[in-house]
Amino acid sequence: QVQLVESGGGLVQAGGSLRLSCTASSRTFGRNFMAWFRQAPGKEREFVAAINWSGGGTYIANSVKGRFTISRDIPKNTVSLRMNSLKPEDTAVYYCAADSTYYGLGYDSIGEYDYWGQGTQVTVSS
Repeated sequence: QVQLVESGGGLVQAGGSLRLSCTASSRTFGRNFMAWFRQAPGKEREFVAAINWSGGGTYIANSVKGRFTISRDIPKNTVSLRMNSLKPEDTAVYYCAADSTYYGLGYDSIGEYDYWGQGTQVTVSS
């Protein structure tokens, strides 16, 4: 069983920055994408960013494009989300996810991902 452990959440003022990290417990499981999703209170979980693990191609949701960057460190088995110019509407629990089995649903689909972290809270104050 693969475990994903997130870190780096917290409280920040609007305009500030945070960096989230997610480390996988296993190096040997195959993965197509790793991604970040978020869920605000009373809202559905939504796609934020994804990275193709082998090729490094990145995909960013329009709502955070230009402010958020996703990256990976293969030797450290870690994916990171750099969040700049944070807004109160970015407040949510952020989840790391790994796509091990190809379902063909798309990198931005919750159903595409087999493994999920426990989530880390990001709160942006105005």
